[in-house]
Amino acid sequence: MRSIWNGIISFGLVSIPIKMYPATEDHSVSFRQVHTKDGGRIRYRKVCELEDKQIDADEIGKAYEDADGTLIPITDEDLAHLPLPTTRALEIQAFVSAADIDPLQMGDAYYLGANGPAAAKPYALLREALKRSEKVAITKYAHRGRERLGMLRVVGDAIAMHRLLWPDEVRNPVGVAPKEKVTVREAELDLADTLMNTLGEVDLTQLHDEYQEALDALVAAKMAGATPTAEPGEAPAGAQVVDLMAALRDSVRSARAARGEEAGEAAEEGAEEAEATVHPLPARKKAAAPAKKAAATKKGTAKAGSKTGAAKTTAKKAAAKKAPAKKQATGKRAGGRTAS
Repeated sequence: MRSIWNGIISFGLVSIPIKMYPATEDHSVSFRQVHTKDGGRIRYRKVCELEDKQIDADEIGKAYEDADGTLIPITDEDLAHLPLPTTRALEIQAFVSAADIDPLQMGDAYYLGANGPAAAKPYALLREALKRSEKVAITKYAHRGRERLGMLRVVGDAIAMHRLLWPDEVRNPVGVAPKEKVTVREAELDLADTLMNTLGEVDLTQLHDEYQEALDALVAAKMAGATPTAEPGEAPAGAQVVDLMAALRDSVRSARAARGEEAGEAAEEGAEEAEATVHPLPARKKAAAPAKKAAATKKGTAKAGSKTGAAKTTAKKAAAKKAPAKKQATGKRAGGRTAS
């Protein structure tokens, strides 16, 4: 592995000579630009605007362009003499918990190796101190024309460094979230939790780049003179209105089917779904009691009404019986007066 930077880790008064190595590699297929008419390569040449001719790499330097377009040459010697302690050193600023680092700040990763036998002991000292503290080291260093932040942590028996963005380089997410006010129901969250638990964990070493594999197969087929027969992948569905609960349930079923889980767990899923969608009914039960009471009152009122009606009917009958007698008595009195 070829180192890309040499320097020291400054740990208080302890200096650790190190070499920096890339910790990652890119496996993507590189394409060249060609002229579609005749297949000729399209190349980019570095040309001096004043002389209108191609310039070799050893003749190319750096310059800062001012606002008015003026170019101010900056040499490697100028950069080397900058009054910064981080020019050739990783200056450890502090030790913090890894949880304090915003993942948005994390950039490229590098391995830091001990540079020579004399660096072995202080290198191991820093590594073991990081292990025991369960913390990471925050460093400042100069690389590729600018001062940067870094985070040192232990990976196996080596010390790794992640380049960190400065806090003001991380954009504010204002305006990214939906502007519409959205309410998420507990039942929906319950199903989302069920889906998360069903998907479970994953061994990242088992994941692979399917696009890369398909691209390799395409290139191999082209090289062999064969015509690719692969069907195009499905286009992603556009935004559409869906039943969120139904989509979550289907997702849980699909995830369990993909893991080969049996029907018993499907039944358990159904129970969980039912539990997630049932609404408590105590309010309705309490409302039923007054209804019964009202029915009883109504019934009692009806009974009372029937008794009152019966009483009125009896009174009317009694009045009807008394009426003829009264008339007869009146007639006798009238007759007596006439006779006299």
